[in-house]
Amino acid sequence: MHDFTAVFPERQGCPGHRRRSRHGPGRRSYPGSSGASVAINDFYPERARDAVATLEAEGLKALAVPADVTDYAQVREMVARVQGELGSLDIYVSNAGVPVGGMNYGRFVDSTPEDWKPFIDLNLYALMHGCHAVLPGMLEQGWGRVIAITSESWRAGVPMGIAAYAASKAGVVGLVRQLAAETGRQGVTVNALSLGIMNNGEGAETMARKSTPAGRAGSPEDVGAGVAYLASEEAGWVTGQVHALNGGGLMA
Repeated sequence: MHDFTAVFPERQGCPGHRRRSRHGPGRRSYPGSSGASVAINDFYPERARDAVATLEAEGLKALAVPADVTDYAQVREMVARVQGELGSLDIYVSNAGVPVGGMNYGRFVDSTPEDWKPFIDLNLYALMHGCHAVLPGMLEQGWGRVIAITSESWRAGVPMGIAAYAASKAGVVGLVRQLAAETGRQGVTVNALSLGIMNNGEGAETMARKSTPAGRAGSPEDVGAGVAYLASEEAGWVTGQVHALNGGGLMA
């Protein structure tokens, strides 16, 4: 039986859990529900603290580690704190996605490099920062799980004005596959969950009912279940994969 520490970035980053039970979808359907200690990162400290309070109210051990994951130095400090307070860091979930300024929808030809940068920084560089900070420890101990949350926008062209966002999410896929190839022989797996229509936006449920065989939008519990599997011992033979979590909206 292993002791594990996992890192979960929220919006702009999140670390850590330590557990003594097997990973698997629990009531909350993510590794913390299996007895893990969870470190929650967010760009906004109050959100990280609120999330920790919610988990602690459910009897889970949690740590708030607010930081800007687009800042490499802050990420290294965050990871060092998690390792110092919770022990070895075994699972890293990168869940950042939308910059502080929002999606900023618009045609690519009408945008500027300044418009692209927040998406590349948050979706690609933030993942690179986190992986660069956590992988040395995982490789040294011979066990680790890296799980990146990406979006089906990387493989489905849509006239929504999200070119920079989609490009950054495509970068996540490339990085995941390369890191999986580099680390697989040392007990580390690197995978991605590619999300379809989620229930966190106005009109999402209506759109999902019309466009997906499942007939509904995805939920945090759906994502948590996928994360719990990829973080588990049982998923040790799964690496370098992009798992579509989209209610059947895309099947190719």
